[in-house]
Amino acid sequence: MLYVCLTFASQPLPFPRVMSELQQILSNFVLLWAVIDPIGTVPVFISATHRHDAADRKRIALLAALTAAGILLFFIFIGETVLSAMGVPLLAFQISGGIVLFLFALTMIFGESKTEAEAKDIHKAQDVAIFPLATPSIASPGAMMAVVLLTQNDLHTLDEQLVTTALMLIVIGAAYLLMRCASWISRMIGSGGASVISRVMGMILASVAATEVLQGIKDYFA
Repeated sequence: MLYVCLTFASQPLPFPRVMSELQQILSNFVLLWAVIDPIGTVPVFISATHRHDAADRKRIALLAALTAAGILLFFIFIGETVLSAMGVPLLAFQISGGIVLFLFALTMIFGESKTEAEAKDIHKAQDVAIFPLATPSIASPGAMMAVVLLTQNDLHTLDEQLVTTALMLIVIGAAYLLMRCASWISRMIGSGGASVISRVMGMILASVAATEVLQGIKDYFA
């Protein structure tokens, strides 16, 4: 018994690894939240559905969330395969994707807010659930690139990819719930509050994008 206790005590505790994994999960969640931006979708949803009744708004919110989830799942499962078929190395996609994410973050910070830019195209869409809600509001180009970068087969295990997929679905689920509560949220934060939150998310996204570029350059020259 003493030998068993000493053997167990001599083994390193897995706590540091657990904390590292939790930190990575939190980082991925913040990144996905920033690029999907569920809060910024709320004013777009309100503007797009102001002429619809409650039943139609519920249907539109569900259809938009399901469509956005399908688009991002498509990029998670076969996005890397498409890149390989085109002969594009993942490091090149990581660097270019980081640059695009950075430019996307700049538009969130300095350009028109997500609400202002996407609300202009509402009258052009015949089905507001698909456009502009599902894409580009929820499944934005930045979100498409982010899910591919976070599920690279060479860098992430199957378990990590499943966790990332679950995080993406959780964020889209949050977007769906926020759209269902859009009227109440609009009264609480207003369009100005949504614009401020979108710009803060842009700052976070810019720092994450810079990290992706630097890591890709480091790995390439290594």
